[in-house]
Amino acid sequence: MLMQQIRRVRQRAIWSWEGVVHVYRTEGSLSQWLVANAAFAVLAFALPLSASERGFLLMGGIIVLAAECMNTAIERVVDDIGTDRRAAAKQAKDCGSAAVAVTAMGVGVGWLCVIVGLIWA
Repeated sequence: MLMQQIRRVRQRAIWSWEGVVHVYRTEGSLSQWLVANAAFAVLAFALPLSASERGFLLMGGIIVLAAECMNTAIERVVDDIGTDRRAAAKQAKDCGSAAVAVTAMGVGVGWLCVIVGLIWA
C-alpha cells in the first residue's frame, strides 16, 4: 500500500514537471517571469529582510509562475476545442491572462510594502 502511494506521488511529480517543461518551451512569458524571479530572489537575499518577508516575496514569485501555467492550460483547452474566433474563447484567454497580471500586481504590492517598510525603518 505504501509503495503504491509512493509510485502515485512520483508519477504526479513527473506529470507536473512535464507540464512545467511544456510551458517553458511554448510560452516565452514563463521565461520572462523566471528571469524576473531570479532578479527578485537576488534582491530578496541582498536586502536586510526578515525570513518571513523573504519567504513571502519568494512565494509570490512562484505563485506568478503557477498562474502562468494555469493560463497556458486555459489557452490549450480553448485552442483544442476549436480555432474559430468566438467571443467566449477570447474572454477565457483574456481572463487567464488577467489572472497572471492580477497575481503579479499582488506580488508588486508586497514588494512595495516591504520596500516602504525598509525605507521608513
